[in-house]
Formats: sequence, structure tokens, C-alpha cells
Amino acid sequence: MMNLRARSRRARIALALLTAAAAAAAALAGCASATSPSASQSTTPAAPQAAVSSFPVTLTASDGRVTIKARPERIVSLAPTATEDLYAVGAGPQVVAVDQDSDYPHRVPVTKLSGLTPNLEAIARYRPDLVVASQNSNGLVSGLGKLGVPVLIEPGAVTLNNAYAEIDQIGQATGHYAQAARTVASMKAQIAATVRQAGSSHQDLTYYWELTANPYYSVASSTFIGQIVGLFGLKDIADAANKASDGGYPELSEEYIVTAQPQIIFLADNQAADGGQTPAIVATRPGWSAIPAVKDHEVIGLNDDIASRWGPRLPQLVAEIAQAVEQASR
Repeated sequence: MMNLRARSRRARIALALLTAAAAAAAALAGCASATSPSASQSTTPAAPQAAVSSFPVTLTASDGRVTIKARPERIVSLAPTATEDLYAVGAGPQVVAVDQDSDYPHRVPVTKLSGLTPNLEAIARYRPDLVVASQNSNGLVSGLGKLGVPVLIEPGAVTLNNAYAEIDQIGQATGHYAQAARTVASMKAQIAATVRQAGSSHQDLTYYWELTANPYYSVASSTFIGQIVGLFGLKDIADAANKASDGGYPELSEEYIVTAQPQIIFLADNQAADGGQTPAIVATRPGWSAIPAVKDHEVIGLNDDIASRWGPRLPQLVAEIAQAVEQASR
């Protein structure tokens, strides 16, 4: 999955390539997962830990063991998913600043801070007692560590369990473990019910997931998004084109996509900032009118933010996919 929602089409493409490169490098190194553009960052997913009711608390995160001495009252979030997680577990009142790409929930304290290229001096001005980010860029962990500020790195999830574990961990880090557990339980219940209703054995349906258009970047079934769609048993047309060097994010040619004849097309680039692709635009692409998904009106414009994050709104993404699956199965 994309680590952060880029604000422009060009930035989104660059981020996809960077993510793919990091994934490929980690695979060659024998890592279990790779979702961070930082070569020096550990990609070990956060693991659920015993509930805690007091501080200090020591957690094992992607950046190693992190000790939080007291309940944090001034939290800075440098990742949209982390921001959503913080508010979902009830830590919203403790958040004093979020990065420029965090746009949910509404009225979060958005700043010019960047999670991709964090400015340590700018972050320090908010006097944080905890910083949550998705990657360790620009010496974030070591730099803030010198100031006595703990940093919790929660990288892009590679499985649903990773996503759940990160929410649990953020709950522990902020003193909201119980609400984090309730959030995860609710997500699991909603997703299970949606999959149960739509069915998980749709191997007869093929799909194309569009991250960007011209060039056309997609996702393989090995990625987080691929696994989400895989809950319904759909076949991913990008798998045949995916190479180890792609890291799960292959670039496909128009000819390849048209020839593959996907029955469902998911657009994760339909918002203006991400390319503004729509079902109507897709239908006008040369040769695409012959694709079953276009002919049968199965081109689905997703909420780009939800489709590029791995937080508490995942049940909404699963519901959007389920609706397309049910319609295509009729």
C-alpha cells in the first residue's frame, strides 16, 4: 500500500516507484515485509502486546523498542493513517499537530509538517512528547531522540493483522488501549460481515486496480490492497506482469490491460489531486470500451484516501469492493 497520499499525480507516481524499490530491496535482503522508502528503517510489523494501564510503557515498534515515560499530552502525527488511528482510539484531544497530508477526521490540526521529508526543528516547535510516523526519514528517530522525544514508527501494513496491531499499539502508547481494542473488534466484525454477505469465492472475476494513469501503475495480489481484494477471491490481472523488482507495484501498458479484459476496474486515482480519473474518462481511452468492466459499467471510483491508507476506515473500502463484486456477479 502507498505509505502516504500524495498531493499531486507526479508525486503519487514517484512514491509508488519508491515504495516498489524499497519492497524489492527488502525482498532481496530476506525481509518479511517492505513498506517504507527508508532503507535503514526496520520493516518488522508491530505485534499485539499485553494491555497496559499505566506508564511508563515500552513498546516494540518498527524502529525498535520505544519507551514512553508518561501519558503523552502533546502528540504530533506525521502520517494520515496514524492520524486516523489516533482519533479512532480516543487520543484526538492529545494531538497538537498533524502533517500536511492528514485530512481526516475533519478539523484535525493540519500544519505544513511533512512526513516524507520531516523537518526536526519545525516538529520540535510543537513541543511534542510523542511523535507517530510511518517512516524514519531525515534522521527523525535519532534526531528527536536527542531531544528526549519518543518516536513511534508505524509503517504501511502488509496484512490486515498488521493494521490491527498498529491500532492496538497506538492505543497502548497513548493510554487508550481499551478503546483501541474496541476499534479493532468493530473493524473485524464489519469486514467479516461484508465478506460473508458478498462471498469469498469469486475466482471467476478478474480486476484491475489503478493507482495512476499514464503511466499505469497497479498492485499485485501480494500487496496489502491485493490481499484486501483477495478476501473475495478475485483474480488480479497485474500478477502476470509483476516482477520482483516491482515490489508488488508493476507498471502496465494499455495494451496489456485491454488484452487482460478485467471485469472490474477500481480507480484509486479519481480525485483531482491524484489524476482526476473517472469512469467516463476511462471509457474514452483508446480500446478500453471493449473491456468487460467498461461495457458492464463496473468501473468503480474509490475514495482515494481510504484506498491508500490502512486505518479504521478499512471497513468502508471493503464495503465498496463488496458492492462492485455483488454487482458483477449478477
